[in-house]
Amino acid sequence: MKRILTIQDVSCLGKCSLTVALPLLSAMGVETVILPTAVLSTHTMFEGFTVKDLSDQLEPITAHWKKQGFRFDAIYTGYLGTEEEIEAVKGIIKDFADENTLVFIDPAMGDNGKLYPAFDLAYAKRNATLCGIADVIVPNITEACFMTDAEYKEQYDEAYVRDLLNKLVSLGSKTAILTGVSLSEGKTGAMGLDSETGEYFVYQNDRIPAAYHGTGDIFSSVVVGALMRGLSRVDAIKIAADYTADTIALTMNNPDKPWYGVDFEATIPELVEELYKKIK
Repeated sequence: MKRILTIQDVSCLGKCSLTVALPLLSAMGVETVILPTAVLSTHTMFEGFTVKDLSDQLEPITAHWKKQGFRFDAIYTGYLGTEEEIEAVKGIIKDFADENTLVFIDPAMGDNGKLYPAFDLAYAKRNATLCGIADVIVPNITEACFMTDAEYKEQYDEAYVRDLLNKLVSLGSKTAILTGVSLSEGKTGAMGLDSETGEYFVYQNDRIPAAYHGTGDIFSSVVVGALMRGLSRVDAIKIAADYTADTIALTMNNPDKPWYGVDFEATIPELVEELYKKIK
């Protein structure tokens, strides 16, 4: 069984970050080791949330793992709260990754043309250096623009997306996958670039007219899980995009209207079924 280390916060209520990554990766048949960077009472869309920073625990936890001789088949990072945490994660990657370890970075820091309130341009540039040591990065268009000094556009064509992808791989990552990409009316999905072969790859599905917190975490977790189970990058983004869209559609029909996150738990059986169709 493959073993993934995922480094991100725990939002105790809210269906994002580690509370999404752990169940999804486990359901996909991947051992999932967690390294929490902080514990929040809820995610940050709630007012008055509490937060306990765990940065001072990263070194003692990973030092214990080193003594035990643990290695990881993948290291997957999500939301990192400070520049100092980014630097700490670089050290963890250096200590635990070898030539067979997939380093998968989701530089979660903004959307809709803006950085999240806690972040500034210096943080974005520091995240770019983390992406530079990755095998696979999965920014959205906003994050890509802040890391590469590109102009953010709401309306764009495929040439714009290709240019962004080329700027992203120039940071140093082997493969860049740009999320939230719409190449035609009513469609959305992801487009990627393999820097070693120069190959572009893309998947588009029907856009669901709704937005929920945590869907980016769902997409990233399923992509890295699918890669660990041997799927190609194209198949990985397809299964992740379809699963995310199906989960949003199901949540929209929930009479309780859970605004703070999607009902991903209800669609895990379909995810597992689709995964095993592809790996058998």
